[in-house]
Amino acid sequence: MDPLANAMEDRNTDNPPRVVLRRDLGEPAPIPASGLRRAEQVMQRGYITRYGEFGREQSEVALLEKDFAAYLGCRYAVALNSCGSALFLALLSTGVQPGDRVLLNAFTLAPVPGSIVHAGAVPVFVECNDQYLIDLGDLARKAETGAGVLMLSHMRGHIADMHAVTELCRRHGITLIEDCAHTLGAKWDGTPSGRFGEVACYSFQSYKHINAGEGGMLVTDDPDIAAKAILYSGSYMMYGQNGAAPAAEVFARHQASIPNLSLRMHEVTAAIARPQIQLLEERGRAWNASYQDLAARLAAVEHVTVPARDSREEYIASSIQFSFTGISAERIARIVDRCAAQGVGIKWFGRPEPRGFTSHFEHWGYAPEQPLMNQTREILSRLCDMRIPLTLTPEDRRLIVQVIADSIQATR
Repeated sequence: MDPLANAMEDRNTDNPPRVVLRRDLGEPAPIPASGLRRAEQVMQRGYITRYGEFGREQSEVALLEKDFAAYLGCRYAVALNSCGSALFLALLSTGVQPGDRVLLNAFTLAPVPGSIVHAGAVPVFVECNDQYLIDLGDLARKAETGAGVLMLSHMRGHIADMHAVTELCRRHGITLIEDCAHTLGAKWDGTPSGRFGEVACYSFQSYKHINAGEGGMLVTDDPDIAAKAILYSGSYMMYGQNGAAPAAEVFARHQASIPNLSLRMHEVTAAIARPQIQLLEERGRAWNASYQDLAARLAAVEHVTVPARDSREEYIASSIQFSFTGISAERIARIVDRCAAQGVGIKWFGRPEPRGFTSHFEHWGYAPEQPLMNQTREILSRLCDMRIPLTLTPEDRRLIVQVIADSIQATR
């Protein structure tokens, strides 16, 4: 392979010659042809809403719910317009009330505390550790504060010791909601991510393991939670058309007290998403091969640390996280900016201002004042994140690490 097939030399007179990666690291997973064809058929027919007033054939959304529930081995699945909506309805459907305290890991994305505030509840952040996981010691301490729910994000695909988490929740009577936006298809000790808590939520946003642009799924084995979520989503009493729903008598217990919040998924989203379920295993192998190669190469670079992962974690790594160690924040900023100029887009969580997908608990002024969270602050100050396109080649991976290593050297 030509070593410059995906690169060129930048001969700016203010810098030495630099390799520039010619690859979009934000490239999402492709939409399969079958999904494109089915989406076109749906649009041509004009029935884009999931519910048919006069009982047309089973909708694309219902078929997606049925297939998704079968894939995970759960009883019920509710398709929604986003994972954020799924998280919001998970809180409402498990009985969270305004003013209730909800635990969540401090290393997470903005829609997670956003869903808690949307429900009128109070986010209570829990420290993360240097494996980018929720700190179980801090979780145990904050479980004593009266919080009734833990909304656990498997942030960027990193899964905590779920046996320890579920035992702690059981001991303190805490409802566990899993945010599996980054772990669809992953497992902990043989159990699929999302099958440990009372509810789990998944994302079909473009940068996730199923790419439908937007969309989300709520899953549970609890019939009352499922019925409430379907009613909240806006079923217009047509809940019999859902693909993986409880019996009519369960809805009868709740339908008079649940408002319609209109958070449904539409048919085009489902048509795009559904054929991608069968691609998850193949995609996982491709992502993991790239991740393992990048992790091994980065681990050999001075000032870069890639944490080891627990052998019980069967991850699907559609992105990679690493930390810069032993260098200042000012220098990290210069390294990241230099990498960007050479085509290697790295998200750095240590920037003082929020940028793109790197906002964190210190940027969310809508959350009440929290303890200092010194441990998480220090970890985020050096934590970087980079997406892994499915089409990344071995030469691309070599060039990426070369750019990072060269940028570290050039900023001494």
